[in-house]
Amino acid sequence: MRCFESRRARRAVVITFLVCLVASTWGCRKVSRLLGREYEYEEDITLAVDGSATINVNASLASLVVLRGLPLEMNPRTKFEPDKVRAAFEAAGCTVTRVSSTPWIREGRRFVQIRMDLANITDAAKCGVLAWSTYSFGEQDGRLAYRQAVGMPAGLEAKGINWKGTELVGFKLHLPSKIQSHNVRDIDTHDVVPPERGNILTWEQWLKDRRIGTPLVMEMTMERNSILYRTMWLFAGAMFAAVAVMGGLVVWTMRRGRRTA
Repeated sequence: MRCFESRRARRAVVITFLVCLVASTWGCRKVSRLLGREYEYEEDITLAVDGSATINVNASLASLVVLRGLPLEMNPRTKFEPDKVRAAFEAAGCTVTRVSSTPWIREGRRFVQIRMDLANITDAAKCGVLAWSTYSFGEQDGRLAYRQAVGMPAGLEAKGINWKGTELVGFKLHLPSKIQSHNVRDIDTHDVVPPERGNILTWEQWLKDRRIGTPLVMEMTMERNSILYRTMWLFAGAMFAAVAVMGGLVVWTMRRGRRTA
C-alpha cells in the first residue's frame, strides 16, 4: 500500500513539473487555451455551407441579465426552473430547441446552456438575445464569407455579482469547410491564432470590455464544398480505383488462363 502511494506521489510530482515546464515555455494563456477556456458568456455556432446553423449559448445567468437584459433569477440557492429561462428567450423572439435541465456552478454563479436551430444564420438577429450582432453570410469571390459584428450590450448594473475582472466572453464558430482566411487574434498579444482542430475559430473579449460595448468584428472565408463532401468524393474515387484494379486483375487472370490452356 505504501509502495503504491509512493508511486502515485512521484507521478503527481512529475505531472506538476511537466505542467510548470509547459507553462513557462508557452505561457499561462496558451496552456489554458490547450486545456479549454472557461467563458462567462459564450455563443457557440455550428455553421453549414447552406447557411443553416445551430447556436448554443453557454452563459451564467448573471451575464444573461447584465449583458442581454433578461429577467432571470441569479441566486444559485433558489430552485432552478429551465422553463423560465426558455420563456425569457422566447419572449425575446428566440426559437429555443433545448434548455439544459441541470445548470452548473462556477465561482458561485449558475450557468446554463440554451440551444437554438436556425434555417439561416442571418436570421439570428431576429432573436433578441442575439440581436446585439449583425450577421452576413454568402458567396464572395468563389468562397463563402461570414461576418458578425457585435454591438452594444444591455448595459445593466452588476449588483451583487462576484466578478473579478478576468472573466472571458467567447464567440466560437465551427465550420464545415477548409478555412481560407480569418481575423482571430490573441486577446493579449493580438497575434494571429490558428484554427482549433482545423476548422474551429474562437474570438475572445474580456467581459469588462464587452460590458461597455468595445467593438468586436468577426470575419472569415472558407471553401464552398464541405469537408464531408470532399471526403465522400475521395472515398468514392478510392472505391472506384479499387474496383478497377480488381477488375483488371480478373481480366488479366482469365486471359492468362486461356493462353495456358
